[in-house]
Amino acid sequence: MEMTRILVLGAGYGGMMTAIELEQAGQPFTLVNKHDYHYFTTLLHEPAGGRHAFEPYYVDLHDVLRRDTSHVRKDLVIELRPYENRVLTQSGPIDYDYLVIALGNAPEFFGIPGMQEHALLLRSLQTARQINRQIEQAFATYHQDQDERNLRIIVGGAGLTGVELCGELADWLPELAGKYGVPFAKVEVVNLEAAPTILPMLPVELRAAAESALRQKGVKLLTGVAITKVRHERVELHTGDVLEAKTIIWTGGVRANPLLEKACLTTDSRGRALVDAYLQSVDFANVFVVGDSASFTGADGAPLPPTGQAAAQMGEWAARNLINRLHNRPLEPFHFVNRGTLASIGPEFGVGRVQGVNAVGVSASLLKEASKLKYLFRLGGLRMVKQKRGQLKRKE
Repeated sequence: MEMTRILVLGAGYGGMMTAIELEQAGQPFTLVNKHDYHYFTTLLHEPAGGRHAFEPYYVDLHDVLRRDTSHVRKDLVIELRPYENRVLTQSGPIDYDYLVIALGNAPEFFGIPGMQEHALLLRSLQTARQINRQIEQAFATYHQDQDERNLRIIVGGAGLTGVELCGELADWLPELAGKYGVPFAKVEVVNLEAAPTILPMLPVELRAAAESALRQKGVKLLTGVAITKVRHERVELHTGDVLEAKTIIWTGGVRANPLLEKACLTTDSRGRALVDAYLQSVDFANVFVVGDSASFTGADGAPLPPTGQAAAQMGEWAARNLINRLHNRPLEPFHFVNRGTLASIGPEFGVGRVQGVNAVGVSASLLKEASKLKYLFRLGGLRMVKQKRGQLKRKE
């Protein structure tokens, strides 16, 4: 009997959890990812902002998926052909019987002229390194030209990524200024947000606590201020003001990977493929879609937001339903369990809401650290926890 060909695209949180669930069930599959490692997207603000070196924030795929039946293929997906049960990659086509799409997201620039060309993004291990190096290089070269644009960092967007990055930078930059003899009084972190508030996913009182913490750390927070244009080292605002900076970072939004729309899958306004209650594509019963690639209607009637916990839960569930299909068992509807939202503002302060309870300060930071350990344990048990905890060190 010919083996069922299962193909998983992407090794973000959704694809990783799909693969782990399939492996634990002894189900053969092939995972295609453009890197041979899985990185912790929701934690990239930490190494980008100088808290630690980069090693603790990614794992080798072969160190997680260790069975002979789990095949990892480092490759780039270039086209989906669901009508043919085929995926085209840079190194050739792959045919499948069942497909799990977990291709993550792409940045959303909201039509702001120049944003794509001139802003840095925090969305991968490479871009996190790029941000880190850019900031350090700007501080290192300040004394050559006394250009104060070297010492201003602009972060567009005050959702989780933007706020957490600003919190890390506020803790790192005094250290960096001391290292390069830079006058810290001239250092400026500006966080711009077009909406009237930061962290809209959190209750009002937690937003206020986060805003207060950012301001106390010296972050210049401007809400209700939209970016209208970005030029080289220059941001123009709807107020008519202009800010100049050598480092401009955009964290303002995401949409689904454009390959989904190009494959003629039914998608929503953010390009996410519509799925049914079982996480199957509404167009193809043998295609499951998870994470930021999927438009799944939550209990509130709106699509689930693109979060790591949503992607991980969907990945596990899609794998279980795929296995149910293979064993002629009924599929089970997916129900997202919101385990809470935590935002770190530097290593020692955070805000969040977990299981209906607000947490502020050190308690939120400890909860955030616990969630990291829980995820590491899910990836590789105590072995993985010890390995990654042992790599933690302050960035030199």
